[in-house]
Amino acid sequence: MMEKWPLPEFESKICPPEALVERLAELPHPLVFTNGCFDILHRGHVTYLAQARSTGAAMVLALNTDASVRRQGKGSDRPINPLENRAAVAAALDSVDLVTWFDEDTPANLIELVKPDILVKGGDWPIEKIVGSAETLARGGKVYSIPFLHQTSTTQTLAKIRASETADRT
Repeated sequence: MMEKWPLPEFESKICPPEALVERLAELPHPLVFTNGCFDILHRGHVTYLAQARSTGAAMVLALNTDASVRRQGKGSDRPINPLENRAAVAAALDSVDLVTWFDEDTPANLIELVKPDILVKGGDWPIEKIVGSAETLARGGKVYSIPFLHQTSTTQTLAKIRASETADRT
């Protein structure tokens, strides 16, 4: 007989956008917001998320939906992991307090809903190009572009996998 196990507690950190306002009221401030695809989680991702979280008391991570990822031009087979799986993996990280998602090409509407005290993106984004930076700064918030400590990416990882698959066929 199969034992029934409850869902892990971290799953409660997954929050649909329509429930976000209520859940935000439970989080301490300063509140950090960051976003991205986070398709195949790697060391660069987890280091970045820990650094972003260290700038405030709680952090909301907004993930691109699968359709939004496809529109990013990362490849026709992306994302590798569907939103449901990406959200669960991200929610399991201590650095992430709440995981939500957005279907638009940018998180601009979600940022205005959250009104974070601190907006963070990776070092490949200059502050003036970070979506929501002007609005966050105008509210008296802070915006950070955190330099990458580890030069890893999902695209590089997939290229390596694909190259080994090609080599195996020859």
